[in-house]
Amino acid sequence: MNDLIYLYGLVPKSEMETGSVSDMADFSGDGHLRAFPIGDAAAIVCTLDGNEYSEEVIKERTSNDMEWLQEKAFHHHETVLELARRFTVIPLKFCTLYKSEDSLVSSIEPASDKLRAAFEKIAGNEEWNLKIYCNDTALKQQFSTSNPALEEKKAAISTLPKGRQFFENKKIDKWLDGEIEKEKDKMGETIHEQLSNLALTSHVKKTWSKDATGRPDPMTWNSVYLVSKREVESFLQKIEDCQKDLEAAGWQLEATGPWPAYHFSSIS
Repeated sequence: MNDLIYLYGLVPKSEMETGSVSDMADFSGDGHLRAFPIGDAAAIVCTLDGNEYSEEVIKERTSNDMEWLQEKAFHHHETVLELARRFTVIPLKFCTLYKSEDSLVSSIEPASDKLRAAFEKIAGNEEWNLKIYCNDTALKQQFSTSNPALEEKKAAISTLPKGRQFFENKKIDKWLDGEIEKEKDKMGETIHEQLSNLALTSHVKKTWSKDATGRPDPMTWNSVYLVSKREVESFLQKIEDCQKDLEAAGWQLEATGPWPAYHFSSIS
């Protein structure tokens, strides 16, 4: 089988005049990356043995060889991170493979206008992620303190027979759980709006389960922001200020970045 082309990302060809990727190890670990010019862009690629990295082999190893998958996924992630430190980069997904340089060119050339627009959008900017977690017990305790609506509901059932109170308390607990969920959404939306005012653009993502995060507290918000490098300090300070204000109520704000602009540079 012929060699395959592994694509890590695309950078403006002009930036390759003063930069290099020849010192970066490739996917196999036996070679190095190279820049392959396509119009105004340079594809950052490496060449892989077609037999060793065929579609069938990769499908088998990603399904059954977790150690291999973790090693290669980590390599891809770290490589794209390093590219983002050196260049304006449109990152590609893990295991983006082409059968030949010709097939790579035929895929990328028609997207030249989208490429230019994407480079202009992300140049001089950084992607940051915010995840918000909440301690339900702490939030429920704070929410229950001096809550007029809750006090009214409890007062209304205080004279009922004990058996009836039991069932009415169940209804109140269900109502309170609903109010807590509303409060989580409201808090996330409030913080997101404040951060979006400091960002060029933003996206709200799905939250992760406890199984995925490995944390005891549930994730209540997950969003990404494209932030000008000039505004990053103010952006992070806003998150720090929000954390200080909300920490006692059980909220934890986790900002990570800068990341390659995965969410703001799609050319598909």
